[in-house]
Amino acid sequence: MNLLLVAVVLLFVSGTLALVAGGFPALSKVLGAGGSVAGCALGLVAAVGALTRASTEALGYNWDVPYGSFSVALDPLSAWFVLPICGICGLSAIYGAKYLDAYAERKSRGAHWFFFNLLAASMLMVITARNGVLFLVAWEVMSLASYFLVVFDDDDEGVLEAGRTYLIATHLGTAFLLGFFIVLGQRAGSLDFAAIAAAGPPDAATAGLLFLLALVGFGTKAGLMPLHVWLPEAHPVAPSHVSAVMSAVMVKVGIYGLVRALILLPPAPARWGGLLIGIGIVSGILGVLFALAQHDLKRLLAYHTVENIGIITLGLGLGLLGVSFRAPLVAVLGVSGALFHVLNHAMFKGLLFLGAGAVAHATGTRDLDLLGGLSKRMPWVAGAFLVGAVAIVGLPPLNGFASEFLIYLGAFGGEELSDPGQAVPCLLVIPALALMGGLAAVCFTKVVGVVFLGEPRSEQAAGAHRPGLLMSLPMLVLAAGCLLCGIAPQGVVVLLVPVVSQVVRMDLATFSAQVENAMVPLRWISLVASVLIGLALALAVLRKVLLSGREVATSGTWGCGYTRPTARMQYTSSSFAQPTILFFMPLFRIRQTLIAPEGLFPQRAAFSMETSDPAKELLYLPAFRWVGRLLAGLRWLQRGHLHIYILYIGVTLVALLIWYVEIHIP
Repeated sequence: MNLLLVAVVLLFVSGTLALVAGGFPALSKVLGAGGSVAGCALGLVAAVGALTRASTEALGYNWDVPYGSFSVALDPLSAWFVLPICGICGLSAIYGAKYLDAYAERKSRGAHWFFFNLLAASMLMVITARNGVLFLVAWEVMSLASYFLVVFDDDDEGVLEAGRTYLIATHLGTAFLLGFFIVLGQRAGSLDFAAIAAAGPPDAATAGLLFLLALVGFGTKAGLMPLHVWLPEAHPVAPSHVSAVMSAVMVKVGIYGLVRALILLPPAPARWGGLLIGIGIVSGILGVLFALAQHDLKRLLAYHTVENIGIITLGLGLGLLGVSFRAPLVAVLGVSGALFHVLNHAMFKGLLFLGAGAVAHATGTRDLDLLGGLSKRMPWVAGAFLVGAVAIVGLPPLNGFASEFLIYLGAFGGEELSDPGQAVPCLLVIPALALMGGLAAVCFTKVVGVVFLGEPRSEQAAGAHRPGLLMSLPMLVLAAGCLLCGIAPQGVVVLLVPVVSQVVRMDLATFSAQVENAMVPLRWISLVASVLIGLALALAVLRKVLLSGREVATSGTWGCGYTRPTARMQYTSSSFAQPTILFFMPLFRIRQTLIAPEGLFPQRAAFSMETSDPAKELLYLPAFRWVGRLLAGLRWLQRGHLHIYILYIGVTLVALLIWYVEIHIP
C-alpha cells in the first residue's frame, strides 16, 4: 500500500513540476512523461504483489472533513484494476512524449502533463479509497483532469462542445453517486466502507434504490447505453494517447465502482443480474452497430468501447445470476470473463487508439474515406493495429477470445439449471455475444481494408510518414500483451482467483474447484494457439529459405487485366457498411446522399451515409434545451452588481443556519 501511495505522490509531484517548467518544453516533457512512467511502474509492482499474495493492505488517517477520513486499501479487486491503469498510462505517456511535439508551437505541454499525471493519480485514489468522501473527491478530480485533457486543442469549437457534453454528463453521474453515498452512509452513520459493511444489509427496497443509483452513476462514466452520449463526442477530439487512457482505463473505473458497490450491497437478487444482462446486450449490439456506421476512425473506436463495456456488464450480470441461482460455475465464469475482459479491453483498445493516433499524426486526417494504402507506408503500425483488430473481434489466438470464451462457458452452464425461467437469461447471452462478434468482424474488416489496404484516397494518405520509436514501442508492447494473454490465459485466470472469490463471496476452495473446470478448455486453447503460431513461424522461415536464391519483386494489385486502378474503384466506408446498416435500419437515424450515375458515360457518381445517435437526438438534446429554457427564466437574478450577489450569499447562509438550528437544537 505504501508503494502505491508513493506512486500517487510521484505522479502528482512530477506533473506539478512539469507545469512549473512549462517554459522549458524539453524539461517539462522529461518531468511529465518520465514521472508518469516511474509512478506507473511503482504502481504495477504494488499491484502484482497484492495479487500474488492475495492480501489486503490498508491505511487510515484522520481527516478534518465531515464524515471523511483518509482511508485507503489495496485488496485483490483494487490491485486488478491498478494493472491496466498503470500499464496504459505509462505506455501512453511514452507515446505522448513524441505525439505532443506536433503542438509545440501553439500549446503548453506543461499543463497537459500536469493534468495527465493528475488523471492517473486520481484514478488510483478512486480505486483504493475506502471512504465515501475521499472516493467522491478523487472521482471529481478525475473528472476535471480528464475534461482539461479533452479540451487540450481548444482552438476548435467542436472540441469545446465535446468538452461541455462530457462535463455535463460526468456531473450528472456524480449527482447519482452523491445520492448513493448519502443513502448508504445514513444507515451506518459513517461513510467508511468498513462501517457500512458492519452495519449489516439494508432492506430490499433500500438495496434496490442503492443499486439503481450506483448503476446510473457508475454507468454514466462507463458509457453504458443510453448514458454513453459523452463518449463518442469526447474520445475523438482528445489527443490520441489521452483517448487511449480514457477508453482503455478511465471508463473501467466506472466498472470498478459498480463492482465495489455490489460488494457493499447485500447478495444480488436475480433481477439485478437480468437487468445487467439486458443493458449489456443493448450496449454491446447497438455500440458495434453505431461503430459500423462511422467515418471518423476515433469515433468508430469510441463506439466499440460502448460495445465492450456492454460485454463486461453482460458477464457481470451472468455472474450475479449464478450467485442468485446458487450456480457456482455460472457465477465464477461470468465474473471471471468480465474481469478478464477488463484487462483485455484495456490492452487492445489502448493499442487501437494509439494506432489511430499514429494514422492521424502521419496523415493529418481521421476520415476513413481519405485514407488507404497505409500498410506500405506504416508497416509496423499496420501490423500492430491488425493484432488489436483481431483481438477486439474475439478471434483466437488473441486475448479477446479468451475472456469472451469464459463468458460463453458460463452462459452454457445455464443449461444445467433446472428451472427454464432461470436458464433463459443465461442462454440469451450466447446469441448476443455471437452477434456482437460477427458485427465487430464486419466493422474491423472495413477499418483495416479501408485504412491500410488498397491505394491512397488522398494526398494526405499518399504522403504518410512512419511514426518514431516512442510512438511505435507502446503499440508493439500492447500487441505482444494481446498475444501473450491469448496463448496463456490460464496464467491470467490464476491471478484472478482471489479477485473473483472476493466478488462472488465464495471461499477459495469452492472457487478453485470451479476454476479448474474452466482450465481444461483454456489449456487446449493455449496448446492449439501455440501450435498455430509455431506453424505460421515455421512456414514464414521456410518461405524465406525457399526464396533466398530468387529475385523477389513487388507489383501493383492485380486488377483483372486492368492496369490502371484508381482509389475511386475501391470500397468506401459507407459502401462497405451499407448492406449491414440497411438490415438494421429501424435502429438508426440515417441520412443517405446518392448521386446516381447517368448516361452511357457518367461523369459523376457518389454515395454517402451519415448516422446520428438516437439517444443524443431524442433524449439528451431535448432535455438540455428544456433545462436551458428553464434556466433562462432565472436570468433576472443576474443583476451584474457585486453587492446583490453578496446579499444572495448572506441570505443563503442565514437560511442554512436557521435550518441547522431547527434540526439539531431542541
